[in-house]
Amino acid sequence: MNITVILLSLCQALLTTGNVLLISVNALIGQQLAPSPGLITLPVAMQFVGLMCATIPASLVMARIGRKNGFYLGNSVGILGALCCIFALQQGQFMLFCSGTFLLGIGIGFGTLYRFAAIEACPDEQKSRAISLVMAGGVIAAVLGPNLAISSRSWLDDSVFTGAFIGLLLLYVIALILLSFVRMPTPVTTSQVQEDARPITQIILQPVFIVAVTIAMVSYAVMNLIMTVTPVAMARCGFDFSTSAWVIEWHVLGMFLPSFVTPRIIARLGLLPVMVLGALLMLLCIACNLHGVSQWHFWAALALLGVGWNFMFISATQLVTSAYRSAEKAKSQAANEFLVFGMVTVSAFSSGWLESTLGWQMLNTLMIPVLIWAVLVIFVYRKPVVHHLQRG
Repeated sequence: MNITVILLSLCQALLTTGNVLLISVNALIGQQLAPSPGLITLPVAMQFVGLMCATIPASLVMARIGRKNGFYLGNSVGILGALCCIFALQQGQFMLFCSGTFLLGIGIGFGTLYRFAAIEACPDEQKSRAISLVMAGGVIAAVLGPNLAISSRSWLDDSVFTGAFIGLLLLYVIALILLSFVRMPTPVTTSQVQEDARPITQIILQPVFIVAVTIAMVSYAVMNLIMTVTPVAMARCGFDFSTSAWVIEWHVLGMFLPSFVTPRIIARLGLLPVMVLGALLMLLCIACNLHGVSQWHFWAALALLGVGWNFMFISATQLVTSAYRSAEKAKSQAANEFLVFGMVTVSAFSSGWLESTLGWQMLNTLMIPVLIWAVLVIFVYRKPVVHHLQRG
């Protein structure tokens, strides 16, 4: 694997470390600053609003100024967001803190394209490995993120969470430095591409695109909803911050550690069976959450949730890259990211309300039909998708 893919995986690792840190502290900050229980997860929701708002512009901007400059821009916005959060925490301003997480979401929105950049930086036969290597950078995040969240609590005396955002600021600065060593291949301009670009509606109505975006949407939305409220649910059950951070650590390991073997599993079983396997693991996660609320129930559930997300999301990412031509790359990726993270934003907005009004068990129960629907979409479109993959 070439050095560019390795550097991109390290940048993804730093971005994911920051995301894990945010997962560990945002809902708890919401508990301290939010004016009502239903707004506890608003900082998380605003982060995903920013992410959703960035998805389409990020792809189109990178089509004009290049991947590297686009990632520079995204990291710079992330730095601004971290500074805003630090000031908001020092002032105890909830809405200003939400504004900071919105900016962080924009930075993350640019960073979600690291996996597509890795695909473009390697030969076709290495695409699956490139996606997995970039995703495997999350293994570093799984260990570093929660531990940074815990250790940063003692950095400053005025707020136990301000130090976390100082750590986040440092992560974005390091990513900027690493990006300076990235050498992306010269992009192919539209005039150089001999094939005609199809309308975006024609692209997104393909069975292969429908399956890919559905699996990505469901896997990310369900994972994000359960993951976001787990620290809150654990706090309600009497667990301390260190215990919930440990559970999140194992969840993120589940999300990214399988990336080292996921390409081999996909090669052996195929994309669609791996998607179904991921959905079954997510259903097992829900079964654990419904069975009990001990530390080990939370741990097993989130570990299964992470592995299920890994199988579904990596398969969906690989599948969606076969749905468009070179001249259609920017708008197709923009549509995919907007749809996926639009659904994630809905889950982030609803998570706090669902947990506070319906309760932990009902929240999990509601995810069962969503996962079943995703599996049904796979079975409905399996024949045209298999034909498309064989033809490609």
